[in-house]
Amino acid sequence: MPLKIRKGMMKFEKAKSLDNEKFRRLTGVKRSTFDQMSLILEISHKEKKARGGRVNKLKIEDMLLMTLEYLREYRTYFHISQSYNISESTAYKKSFQV
Repeated sequence: MPLKIRKGMMKFEKAKSLDNEKFRRLTGVKRSTFDQMSLILEISHKEKKARGGRVNKLKIEDMLLMTLEYLREYRTYFHISQSYNISESTAYKKSFQV
């Protein structure tokens, strides 16, 4: 049975194919900075999940990208939740976890 990918769940996959200048224009940070930020979040996430818990719907990179979109564009959590196909409250919670 083929794996179903929900619409909007692969935003980072599209963003990482951009050249360095367009990536910076999209996120507001250089690609190397984004990679360092995601590495720090990955380590923190592993420490937190070592105690147990649910699996996240979003990858770490997508959570970081979502937070940067919020900070850079002042998008509402409603609009972000529609883009990432998650609930508005989840968008709010994930942006503060980052």
